[in-house]
Amino acid sequence: MASAGQMHPTGGAGLVESPSLHGSSDNLNSSAVNRMLMEFLIYFGRAILVLYPVYLTGYLGLSISWVLLCMMMATWWKKNRQWKDARIGTAIDFVDNEAVVVNKELENTLQMASWVHFPDVEKVDWLNKVLEQAWPFFGMYMEKLLKENIQQAVRLSSSALKMFTFTKIHFGHIPLRITGMKAYTHEVDHREVILDMDICYEGDVDIDAEVQPPITAGVKGLKLKGNMRVILEPLIGQAPLVGGVTFFFIRRPTLSINWTGMTNLLDSPAFSSLSEDTIMDIIASLMVLPNRMCVPLIDQVKVDQMRFPLPRGVVRVHLLEARDLLAKDTYMMGIVKGKSDPYAILRVGNRHFKSKTIKENLNPKWNEVYEFVVHEAPGQELEVELFDEDADNDDPLGTYNLDFGEVKKEVEMDQWFPLQGVQNGEVHLKLQWFSLKTDPSLLMESADGLACAMLAVYLDSASNLPKDHKEISGHQKHGKHSKEARLTKRNGGPNSYVEFSLDEDVQKSKAVFASKDPKWEEGFTFFVRNVRTQQLVVQVKEHEKKTQLGIMNLPLSRLLNCSDMTLDQRVPLERSGANSQIKLKATLRVLTIEKPQPKITVNPSPQDKQLKSQTNQQANAAVYNPSAAASSSPALSPNTVPTASDPTAQSLSPNWAPENHNGPDETTSNMRRYDSHSLLSENSMASSRFDVSEGASYPEAIRKHQGSFGEIQLTVRYATLRNKLIVLVNSCRNLFRFSENGTDSYVRLYFLPDQSWIHRKRTHVKKRTVNPVFNHKFEFDVPLEEAKTRKLDVSVKNGKMFHTRDRKDIGMVMIDLSQLDLVKGITEWYELTLPGLKKYS
Repeated sequence: MASAGQMHPTGGAGLVESPSLHGSSDNLNSSAVNRMLMEFLIYFGRAILVLYPVYLTGYLGLSISWVLLCMMMATWWKKNRQWKDARIGTAIDFVDNEAVVVNKELENTLQMASWVHFPDVEKVDWLNKVLEQAWPFFGMYMEKLLKENIQQAVRLSSSALKMFTFTKIHFGHIPLRITGMKAYTHEVDHREVILDMDICYEGDVDIDAEVQPPITAGVKGLKLKGNMRVILEPLIGQAPLVGGVTFFFIRRPTLSINWTGMTNLLDSPAFSSLSEDTIMDIIASLMVLPNRMCVPLIDQVKVDQMRFPLPRGVVRVHLLEARDLLAKDTYMMGIVKGKSDPYAILRVGNRHFKSKTIKENLNPKWNEVYEFVVHEAPGQELEVELFDEDADNDDPLGTYNLDFGEVKKEVEMDQWFPLQGVQNGEVHLKLQWFSLKTDPSLLMESADGLACAMLAVYLDSASNLPKDHKEISGHQKHGKHSKEARLTKRNGGPNSYVEFSLDEDVQKSKAVFASKDPKWEEGFTFFVRNVRTQQLVVQVKEHEKKTQLGIMNLPLSRLLNCSDMTLDQRVPLERSGANSQIKLKATLRVLTIEKPQPKITVNPSPQDKQLKSQTNQQANAAVYNPSAAASSSPALSPNTVPTASDPTAQSLSPNWAPENHNGPDETTSNMRRYDSHSLLSENSMASSRFDVSEGASYPEAIRKHQGSFGEIQLTVRYATLRNKLIVLVNSCRNLFRFSENGTDSYVRLYFLPDQSWIHRKRTHVKKRTVNPVFNHKFEFDVPLEEAKTRKLDVSVKNGKMFHTRDRKDIGMVMIDLSQLDLVKGITEWYELTLPGLKKYS
C-alpha cells in the first residue's frame, strides 16, 4: 500500500501536466496563425505602397517614364546596398578569421612558388630594349640557323619534303619580348646563375619556302609563347666571366602560324607533313628537354658535359583508370547523347605515348604502364590529355599537368587527379620515382617486364667511314690494291647516320652529309629489362640507301665490370673499313626506389649531460667503423681514382652520377649544377674515416702542441621550400701550423649516422695558410624533423699527409642539430679539438 501511495502522486502529477501541454500546443498554433496574418498584412501593405505610385501617376496623367525612373533608382539603391553589405561582411569575416585566411593564402602562394625560392617575376624592359636594338642581327643569325639546321631537319621529317628549301627569310621589325624573368642565385651552386624567361613573340615574319617545285609555302605571321630556362655556368675568374650558356624549354611552347601561299588551297601529303605539330616537333628536337642549345665561351668547357648531363631520375607512370568523363558522342542531331571512346596521351617534353581506346565507356580502365626519363625535377611536367576518339576530330575530355618535383618528393603517389578544362572527370594515376644508382648489387629484374636499369648513350663521332657499301666489299676482295684505291678515291664522304637498337627500342641520330669523319654529338636513353642478356646494337648506315657502313655490338653485362658502369672510348666498327671507328660513351644506371628514412631519435646518455666536450670527442671515435673502412679501402685505392690527366675521367660528365654528392671542385671540367650529380665524388680519396680509426697516432708535432688548434666558422640553416639542410663551410682561423709556409688544409664532413664513403663531403684544399677561406656549400636532402635529430661531424685535415700512417686531423667538432634553430639559421665559430689526444701525450 505504501508503494501504491507513493506512486499515486506521481501519476497525479502526470495527469495535471498533460492539460497544460495541450493548452500550450493550442496557444502555439494560434500564435502561428497570428504571425501568418501579420506577414500577409505586411506583404499587402508593401504591395499597396509599390502600386499606389503607379496608380497615382496614371491618375495625375504623368508619363510612364517617371515610373521607370523610380524603378531604376530603387534597383540601383538595392544593388548598391547589397554590394556594401557584402564588402562589410567580408571585412568582418576577415577580422574574425584572420589567421585562417592568411594561412590559406600562404598555402596557395607556396604551391605556386618556383622550385628553388620565392622569386619575383621581374619586368626586364632594359633587356627588351637590347633585343630591339639587336633584332636585325638576330635575324641574320636565324637565317643561317634555318638554312643550315632547320631546313635539313624538315627534309628528314618526311619523304614528301625532300626538296624543301627556304627561298626568303625575314624576321620583320617586331622583336621578341621577355614578359618576365626569374633569377636564381642564392640557393643554387655558387658557380652558376639560372634564369627563367617568359618569352612572347608575335612577329611580322616573312618566310617563303619551296616545298615541291612549283608548289610554295609561306609564313606571314608567327606567335610563340613559352618558358625558357637559361643557365650561365660555370662562373669563372677571367673574361668573359661565364664559361658557357645553356638554354632550353622545359615544356613544349605554344606555336601559332599564319600560313600563306598554296598551303591554304591544296591538301597534299607535303602540306599535311608541314604542319604546326611537325614544326613544333622540330623545335622540340632542338630546344625542349632533354635537348639543349649550348654555347661554350671558353675552350676548357666541354659541350657534351653541358648538353647531355645524366638525368635526375626515372618516373614510372601507371595509367590506371578514369571516371565521370563527359559524354561526347551524340546521335539524331544531338537529341540522344551516348558515351565516349576515351584514350589518353601522356607527354613529357618531346616524348609522348598514346594509350589504347576504350569503346563507349565513361569510366574506362587502361591499366597501362609508361616510363619517362626526367632531366629537371622540379621543372619538368607530366602532361595527361584525354580525348574522345572520333572519325574526324577527336574531342577533348580534359587535361592534367603534374610537376615531377612532387613525385620526387613523395617517391610514390597513388591518387585521383581532377581533369582541367572540363566540368567533371578524374584520372587515376600511380607514379613512382626511381633514383639512378651505380651499385650492381641493387639490380633487381622485374617479373612483369618493366625496366630495372637505364642506359644513357652519348654519340660523339666516327672516323674513316667507308663511302658506301661497295667500298667495303671492294676492300675485302681487293685488299692488295689499297694504295691504288687511295690515289683514285674522291674526297666526298658518305651521308651517314647511326641507328641504336635495344631489342624493339630503335632510335636514330641525325644525318651528317658528305663526311668520312662525321660528328653527331647527340644523346640517347634506353630502358633495360635484362642486363645479363640484352645488348646494344650500333649500326652506321647510309642516309639514302639505308645500307650498313659498320656495326658494333655492346653487351650490357660488360658495363657491370667497368668503372662507374661507364664505357667511354673509341670502338672499331665491324663489317666496315680497315680503320673505321666510332666514339661513344655508354653509362648504365640501376633504377631503385629510395624509401623515406625512418626518423632517428638520439637519446643522450648521462655522460653527455655531464661532460659534453668529452662525449663529443668519444662520439667522433664511436661512429668510426674501421672494419668497414678497411674492407672498402682496397676497392677505392688512390690508384683507381680518375685524375685530371686521365682522358676517361675528363670525358665523363660530372652531372652523370646517381646521387647528389659534392666532391672535389678543383678543375673547370668538374662543374655541376644545383642538385646535380658527380661521378667523381664517390671515388674521391682525399679523406676517409679509416684514418681516424682506433689505434692510429697523431704526428709528433701535434702531440707536443700546447694550446688551441684553431677555429672553424660554419653556417647551418634549413631551406624549408626545398626540404634541404644547408651547411656552409665559411673559413678557419689560427690553424695549427705544420710548416713555416703554413698548412695545406681542407674540411671533411659527415651527416651522422651516415658515415660511409659515399656520404663523405669535403672541400677543396687551401694551401700554405693558417686562415683558409673555403665558402663551400653542402646540401642534405632530409626532412626538418629528422634533421633536428641528427649530428654533424666536421673535421679539418692536413692535405699533405697522404703517405704516412699519422692521422691527418688538425681538429674536429661535433654539432648537435637538435640544439640549433635550423629554420632561422646560425653562423658561429667553433673551436677545434682532437679526440683521444691525451692517450698519446
